[in-house]
Amino acid sequence: MTANSPPPAAVTSPPATATATAAGTGGKGRWRQLGLLSAAMGTDSGEQGAVSVLFPAMRSALNLPLAALSLLVALGKIIGVVFGPIWVSLAQRYPRKYVLAVSSGLWGVWTIATGFAQNYLQLVLLFATAAAGVAGSGPLINGILADLFDDRTRGRAAGVLFGTVALVTGLLGPLLGQLSRVDGGWRYGFFAVGALQVLAGIAILLFFEDPGVGGAEHQLAALKAGPAAPRGRAFDRASLRRLAGIRSFPLMCLQRLLSAQFVMVAFGVVFLVDVRGFSNAEASLVVLPSALSYLIGTLSGGLAADRVQRRFPGSGRIAVLQSAILGYGVVAYVATQIAWTHLGIYAALFSLLGLLQGFQPSVNRPVVMAITPPELRGAAFAVFLGIEGAAWAVITLLVGYLGDTIGLQGAFLWMVVVVLLANGVLTTPLHRTYGRDVAAVQTELDRRATAG
Repeated sequence: MTANSPPPAAVTSPPATATATAAGTGGKGRWRQLGLLSAAMGTDSGEQGAVSVLFPAMRSALNLPLAALSLLVALGKIIGVVFGPIWVSLAQRYPRKYVLAVSSGLWGVWTIATGFAQNYLQLVLLFATAAAGVAGSGPLINGILADLFDDRTRGRAAGVLFGTVALVTGLLGPLLGQLSRVDGGWRYGFFAVGALQVLAGIAILLFFEDPGVGGAEHQLAALKAGPAAPRGRAFDRASLRRLAGIRSFPLMCLQRLLSAQFVMVAFGVVFLVDVRGFSNAEASLVVLPSALSYLIGTLSGGLAADRVQRRFPGSGRIAVLQSAILGYGVVAYVATQIAWTHLGIYAALFSLLGLLQGFQPSVNRPVVMAITPPELRGAAFAVFLGIEGAAWAVITLLVGYLGDTIGLQGAFLWMVVVVLLANGVLTTPLHRTYGRDVAAVQTELDRRATAG
């Protein structure tokens, strides 16, 4: 299919959900659409980035305890668990384009409002309200990505998506960090991030074209809208039962439950300030090389996983994912349990961590897409990212608690190094189940194509 080919009616969602368009179904058009999604997700990530990078300045200005960072990060993730499914359900009733533009973009007015907080309570309430909107971007954008790209190119597409997010984070990190030199500069960080979110939402409204549910599945290309055509599923018990029956899906959820990599994102700058003695401005300089390495990791990881998967279709992506998780645990030990004197060494180690972390979203997202039928992907990502958010919340709260009792270095040992090594071991059963579940989805799509 070319960028100018009209999309088949069969792969569209119901009128209330989405309308497939030529620009969104193939060729250069789908990469332009991915660019818009990347911009939206990138600006959404800036909200958490502002908290992580500017927390030392916020702590001084508002007299916050270290546990406040844990609470803010955890609160954002817990809210995501609740509001992610709500946005997915809204996207079944209304066009995904408009739901995404509101949740992932225009809701940024609340990020701007967070910059006006005058005390701890106001900061928590405003940040929580802002996080309720950002919660929609993950499940919606991941579901749409699966409708734009087929299984052969989803790793590369996921790499571009999360690589762009890393690039935005990497560029914003040092800039936000320098605001710590200005009196009240942390407030300007929230103002800037919120303004970027609003601009991304406007761009989605003006230029994004939804490919429709199942738009990338070649088996469905000849179908007309009807019983065999995929329909977006609401977030209900029937969907959850179907997801639970996919053997690899609970295992992937367990993998996300034990994903502690994001502790380094949330606490890395604070660790360098509190434990290693660098200034806030100095410590924030490691964000850019780490984010650039994450960018390289998402792009190279997606390409590598696609190639390995084509050569070893039974478990190629699983092997790449498991290697990245175990490697991260080893490097995290070297970066946090050994005291290095030069910031450059930490920059190099954090960059390696960013590279290994970058491999994971460009692998685990295509895995979820491959094992679920098109109509269940929105619900699947709501569950998958909700569990990830719950894990973030619990792990960050524990890190904050342990950080106040045994110190951040000890907290990193138990909650990052040990947890990730266990995660890598527990990923092993996916080697047996993944290939079977992918084959089951393809068999079902072939059946629908024949029935249609």
